[in-house]
Amino acid sequence: MAPPSSPEVDPRSGYCAATRTFRSRRAPVPLPDDPDLDVVTFLASRQHSGVVALVDAATGRRITFPELWRSVAGAAAALASPPLSLRKGDVALILSPNSVHFPVAALAAMSLGAVVTTANPINTPAEIAKQVADARPVLAFTTRDLLPKLPRAVALRVILLETGTRLLPSDAADPRVVATIDEISATPPDPTLRQNRKITQDDQATLLYSSGTTGPSKGVVATHRNLISMVQIIMNRFRLERSDAAETFLCTVPMFHVYGLVAFATGLLGCGATVVVLSKFELPEMLRSINEYGVTYLPLVPPILVAMVAHPKPLPLGKLRKVLSGGAPLGKELIEGFRDKYPQVEILQGYGLTESTAIGASTDSAEESRRYGTAGLLSPNTEAKIVDPDSGDALPVNRTGELWLRGPYVMKGYFKNTEATQSTVTPDGWLKTGDLCYIDEDGYLFVVDRLKELIKYKGYQVPPAELEALLLTHPEITDVAVIPFPDREVGQFPMAYVVRKKGSNLSEREVMEFVAKQVAPYKKVRKVAFVTDIPKNASGKILRKDLIKLATSKL
Repeated sequence: MAPPSSPEVDPRSGYCAATRTFRSRRAPVPLPDDPDLDVVTFLASRQHSGVVALVDAATGRRITFPELWRSVAGAAAALASPPLSLRKGDVALILSPNSVHFPVAALAAMSLGAVVTTANPINTPAEIAKQVADARPVLAFTTRDLLPKLPRAVALRVILLETGTRLLPSDAADPRVVATIDEISATPPDPTLRQNRKITQDDQATLLYSSGTTGPSKGVVATHRNLISMVQIIMNRFRLERSDAAETFLCTVPMFHVYGLVAFATGLLGCGATVVVLSKFELPEMLRSINEYGVTYLPLVPPILVAMVAHPKPLPLGKLRKVLSGGAPLGKELIEGFRDKYPQVEILQGYGLTESTAIGASTDSAEESRRYGTAGLLSPNTEAKIVDPDSGDALPVNRTGELWLRGPYVMKGYFKNTEATQSTVTPDGWLKTGDLCYIDEDGYLFVVDRLKELIKYKGYQVPPAELEALLLTHPEITDVAVIPFPDREVGQFPMAYVVRKKGSNLSEREVMEFVAKQVAPYKKVRKVAFVTDIPKNASGKILRKDLIKLATSKL
């Protein structure tokens, strides 16, 4: 990739008129050349002066870096041996809240060439069963509380992500349960494992499920190369390898999510930073952990920032220096309100997708975050196009179109879905993000709208099409459209416009209860309006923008 200073590239915006592409203004990060390299070996071989890798916020349990890598090697040895016999290409499911065991499970599985897929613990058994049917894992890591959510009919072997090297007598009731993570981590490492396996950077590493705009969610295939490049981008972003200070991150984001998995369960463990793990987010527990463990970096979603600014008095934030916000760009009022209340803390922002293995653009300093409304500058090693959705033409500075990204972190494709892959990734590697954006004269990316129409509830993605398909199974509903309804606290929530069958007296409450019984809490329909018909275009596509305008005009 040519640096922004090359003659045909405008050094200010990064725009190249000859190719009609934008290039990152940030210096490229070095990427390893060795094709036979997996992300776990890459992380474990990195030199740093860090001591403590992971801390359990609730119990205070600390895991040092030597203990972490010893546990990963021991777990890998146990997973590779009978009765588990995990092999390259096998899928391993992790169904768990955040815990210090989560990274050990993920790293051990990936070190064998197995593919890690993750599920949201608050998903319903039906939703988890759908993912299991698609991904076909041979092994699951989960907790005792979540074990009943795994489909009984599937022949899975289960490792419990519980502290303790012995199973409890009650665990014998489920024949699928083999051991605890602590038990397999205590296995002596097998040095021949690394010699006998061959994992390349192009091999599949993760299978994370991303909400689609139509039909069910799709499995996103990321390779070891994708993960290694994102690890390098994350370490460069926080300048961790150039710092002698020991940084401490509080992991508030879910590790089953792409950012949580790539940053907190993998990336940060390669640079000596300490990750303090919160199993469940609660504001008092967050504040206690920040102060007790000397947290310096805090990732948050915008609703938590809103709560911190709205608090009558400044909250005690100890040694905290930086807040990392993702999910939606922050407005000027919120950034200034936070800066006034907490002048010692910088706000950094980021933009990314599961398909881009996390970050595609970010603000990396307080000065960059002052460009209000921006998602930031393009990540290192990144090219972008702004494409007119109608004509397909690539657009210059300050013109709005669909954002296309190209970089070493772009997914391999969608799992078992060639059609969806071909419509999302071009043959020459451009990822069509589905977001309407523009890039200004200084190279800052601004997200204007979502072509994909996803609803973002507290950072969770909710596909309207999934809720519409569910509502159409109700015997008293003839047509339906689901839209994002803006909300200050949660960002957006699902609202349904419903056409009732003739003679039906179906109530708003009954519609909401019908959905609530069948989906995870973040997918609940929280507002209903009854209409005589759903506006659609000539091809039958719902005119969601008209309904959004109708809903928000009454605010």
